Amino acid sequence: MELHQLRCFVMVAEELHFGRAAQRLFMTQPPLSRQIQLLERSLGVTLFDRGNRQVKLTTAGQHFLRDARHVLAYTEQAADSARRLEHGELGQLLLGFTAVSGYRLIPQLLEHATQVLPNVGVDLREMVSGAQMEALEAGMIDIGFVRRAAARPGIDYQLISQEPLLVALPERHPLAAQAEIALADLDRHPFVMYSQDEGGYFYDRIAGLFSLAGVCPDYRYFLGQTHSILGLVKAGLGLAIVPAAARELYLGHLQFRPLQGTQPHAEVYMVVRRDNANPAVGPFLRMAATYFASP
Repeated sequence: MELHQLRCFVMVAEELHFGRAAQRLFMTQPPLSRQIQLLERSLGVTLFDRGNRQVKLTTAGQHFLRDARHVLAYTEQAADSARRLEHGELGQLLLGFTAVSGYRLIPQLLEHATQVLPNVGVDLREMVSGAQMEALEAGMIDIGFVRRAAARPGIDYQLISQEPLLVALPERHPLAAQAEIALADLDRHPFVMYSQDEGGYFYDRIAGLFSLAGVCPDYRYFLGQTHSILGLVKAGLGLAIVPAAARELYLGHLQFRPLQGTQPHAEVYMVVRRDNANPAVGPFLRMAATYFASP
């Protein structure tokens, strides 16, 4: 039993006329009749009652018509899925991201992706930047969103976001009355800092700012996650410098102020292995690049 024979059978069953069915199939009547005979022989049943003036489906033919239509529909669906998979319109991606990116950047990107690539599924892996790069090289993730972008062979990098660093402080703190806060205002002041191992990117970035300005905060605590840092700031245990995305956490009784005289930023890079063969990677990268390039 062949798909061509099923298509011939369905066409004759719909027309109940071999001549009209042959025209719709762009073939002559004798080859069409031959295909139906071969199908009946392979099934061992008679599908049509052929009278002098009329063609009718037998009882077996009526039941077989329903199943034949299902088989053809499933076949077309399988072919369509293969084509869409080949063009990256269907598939699955493993996506890595840092915790701060999960506050706003990743949710908004995925919301857009569900509209542009609705049939591409995304599995998320929250990891620090270093772990993402290792996972990317090992093929454990397809795309990463990292802070630090040290060049590695075979890895493509694209800068997609630059967000300002802000001072986080309790709303009743005296410095909250200022529109901007100078780095010198933080000298000797209790400070909650990112840890070097879990928050190495922000540690280096913030420590570098203090070093250039000759400022020495009173480091009280070292933590890896922004939400934990803000919890201590809210409790009045020190000030902190955090990325602007931290405002998405909606922690009450906190204020955020820009730094005076300098506008330091935290970067986010989209990274992918150049030899990644997942067909969904290309369309996702193009979608993300267009999304981040828009205002």
